[in-house]
Amino acid sequence: MWRWLLVIFLVLMLVNSLTPWFQKLGFGKLPGDLRFRLFGRDFFLPITSTLLLSMVAAAIARFI
Repeated sequence: MWRWLLVIFLVLMLVNSLTPWFQKLGFGKLPGDLRFRLFGRDFFLPITSTLLLSMVAAAIARFI
């Protein structure tokens, strides 16, 4: 259990550090990624980017 928690934590840190690089590639600006302002706060729902990255991760996991 602790091993999986550590793996998830490390993957989240990796994704967080690669976020500026992903934005340069266009992730977060795809059709289906929602940005809106509600009650003076900006909200961002990266639906399409999440689906695309999930498919890439599944393809990598299938071949490993």
